[in-house]
Amino acid sequence: MFPRPKPVLVPNTYEYESGPMVKPTGFREYDARWLLGKEINLMGLQALGLGLGTLIHEMGVRPEIVTGHDFRGYSASVKMALVSGLLAAGCKVHDIGLALSPMAYFAQFALDVPCVAMVTASHNDNGWTGVKMGANRPLTFGPDEMTRLKEIVLDAAFALRGGGAYAFVENFPQRYIADLTNRPKLKRRLKVLAACGNGTAGAFAPRVLEAIGCEVVPLDCDLDHTFPKYNPNPEDMKMLHAMRDAVLASGADVGFGFDGDGDRCGVVDNEGEEIFADKVGVMLARDMSALHPGATFVVDVKSTGLFATDPVLRKNGARADYWKTGHSYMKRRVNETGALVGFEKSGHFFFNKPFGRGYDDGLVSAIAVCDMLERNPGRSMSDLKNALPKTWSSPTMSPHCDDEKKYGIVDQVTRHFEAAKQKGEPVAGQKIRDLVTVNGVRVTVEDGSWGLVRASSNKPELVVVVESPQSEARMRDMFKAVDAVLRTHPEVGEYNQTI
Repeated sequence: MFPRPKPVLVPNTYEYESGPMVKPTGFREYDARWLLGKEINLMGLQALGLGLGTLIHEMGVRPEIVTGHDFRGYSASVKMALVSGLLAAGCKVHDIGLALSPMAYFAQFALDVPCVAMVTASHNDNGWTGVKMGANRPLTFGPDEMTRLKEIVLDAAFALRGGGAYAFVENFPQRYIADLTNRPKLKRRLKVLAACGNGTAGAFAPRVLEAIGCEVVPLDCDLDHTFPKYNPNPEDMKMLHAMRDAVLASGADVGFGFDGDGDRCGVVDNEGEEIFADKVGVMLARDMSALHPGATFVVDVKSTGLFATDPVLRKNGARADYWKTGHSYMKRRVNETGALVGFEKSGHFFFNKPFGRGYDDGLVSAIAVCDMLERNPGRSMSDLKNALPKTWSSPTMSPHCDDEKKYGIVDQVTRHFEAAKQKGEPVAGQKIRDLVTVNGVRVTVEDGSWGLVRASSNKPELVVVVESPQSEARMRDMFKAVDAVLRTHPEVGEYNQTI
C-alpha cells in the first residue's frame, strides 16, 4: 500500500519526510504545477508518478513513457521522484535527460513511445515545479484526464504492479536538432538574436538557428537556474526590453525569445519593437495561407480580432476558429479540425503538417519566421508588421486571485456581461455586439473593441486582455469598463502590469 497524500505537511517533521504531500489545486486544467516544498514534496511527486502510471494502464495505453526535465536546480530530483512512482506502477521509462518540452514530445515519435511526462514549471518563478503529461501523441492531458489523475492521486487509488523498467537515452538532443535542421539552408542571410533568459533553451536554440543558416547573436544563453536577470518568459516586459536593446545594438534582423521549457517564442522586430505573439501569428497566417489557400487557423480567445477581419487572410480564404486558451486545448482543437496552425497569444504555436507534428515548439516557430522573411526578400520584420491593419492591444495582464476563488469570480463576471447584453446595457459606451464564452468571457462592442477575462490555468491569477481597432483611447475605455467589473470583487488583487 501507499499512504493517502495530505494537502499540507509541516517541513522538518517526521510526517513531512515520511508521507506524501500534494495540494489539490496543483492539478490544473491541462498540466500540474506546485510550489516545491510548500505544496508538494518528493514523496508527493512519487505519488503523482504512481497515479500517472495507474491512469495509463486504466486508459489501456501501452505503459511506456518519455520523461525529461528543464533546467532548474531541483528539476532532476523532481523527475527521479516521479520516475520511481512510474516504475512502481509498471511503466517502462525512457529518460532523455535535460530537455525542452517539445524535445520530449518529439521523443514520443522518434522512440515510438505513446506517453510523456515532462518535468517543467515553464515560465513560472523559481520555486515552482510541474509536469506536462500526455498519453496520445501529439496531445497532452486536458480537464478529463487531469480530473481523473487528481482522483487517483488524492485517493491513493494506485495499482502497484511493479515490473517497470528504466532506460536513459544517450545524446537524444542530437536527434531532435537533426530533425529540425534536416532542410535546405536559408538563402537570405539573416542575423537573429537568440534570447534564452538563462533557461533550458540556451543549450539548444543557438545551435539550431546557426544550422539553418542564421548568424546568431546569443543573449543570456548560459544555463543558470537562478535566472539572475529575469524569468525566461517572452511575455515579460523585462525580457522583451532586454531583447530590444540587444537587437538595436547588434543590428539583428529579428529577435527571438524562448521561454523556460522552449515551447514558446517571443519576437522583437529589427527596429527593437516587440510584436505580441498574436500579431506574429497573423503575419505567419498571411504567409502560410498564400501557400495553402482556404486554410483554417485555430486562435485562442486572448488573440487579436485581425484573424477574422484581416483583408489579406480573407482574400486567401483563411478561416479563424477562436478557441480556449491553453496548450492542451489548442493542441486538441488543431488536431481535431485539421487546422494548418494554432496560434495562442502567449506564444504557443501548433504547426500541423507540413510544418510540424501538431505540438508546440518555440524553435519551429522561430524557423517559420525565418522562412517567412526569406519568402519576402527586401522586406524587413518591421515592414511585415506595419503592413497589418492597425490595432491597439494590451499586454496580458494578470491580477492576483486565489486558485480556490478565481473560477467563481470569472463565472460571476461572465453572468454580468451576459445580463448586460440581454438588457442592451452599454459597455465602454457601446452596445455589446458579441460574447464568446468558451473560456471565460470575451465581450466585443459595436466598434470592434473587445475585452477578455478568464482564469489562469497555471497561477493564482486572472487573465485580462483588451484591444481596439479604433484607437488607443478606445482600448483604454474597454480596460476601464472591464476593470470596473473586476473591482466589484474584493478577491481580485492588483495587476502584475497594466496599460
